[in-house]
Amino acid sequence: MFKVGPIQSTPPEEFSSELQRKVYETFAALDIPFERVDTDPGITMEDCSHISTKIGVRIVKTVFLCNRQQTEFYLYVTSDDKPFVTREFCGALGIPRVSFAPADKLWELTGVLVGATTILSAAIPASSQVHLVMDKDIACGEWFACTDGTATCFVKIRTEDLLGKYLPATGHDLRLI
Repeated sequence: MFKVGPIQSTPPEEFSSELQRKVYETFAALDIPFERVDTDPGITMEDCSHISTKIGVRIVKTVFLCNRQQTEFYLYVTSDDKPFVTREFCGALGIPRVSFAPADKLWELTGVLVGATTILSAAIPASSQVHLVMDKDIACGEWFACTDGTATCFVKIRTEDLLGKYLPATGHDLRLI
């Protein structure tokens, strides 16, 4: 059975990565309240359904993409029930065809391993090379839930805090499609 711990409103006692530390420091600096749960590794959307049930909001699906030359990178946040269609994504942005980016670039540019991809990685300097893109339906929701940069801890914040405080503080632009 997939383990999901109790809901907590404090940072982890120990951080698993530099990004995880930075996420909670940024929440504190910007006065962003959050709830989090520690879990077994939440890699699949099925795993995330257990987490969503516990925290009361659906975990977003986040994919890391790049162009053929691996010179342009995109972090795309959408819902778990929407299939990713390359043609539609590229058409909405007016860009050439993209594919899933390699795991080493995910780590290099966002500070996460496969299974922990998160828009919260915008807080680290290396992510400045990554274009942030979000499904507009996600942006309209009251709550936003994703990994905290690890596959074993998931956070829930108000979407308005993500869009109005967190991302502006990182200097990133966000495109809605």
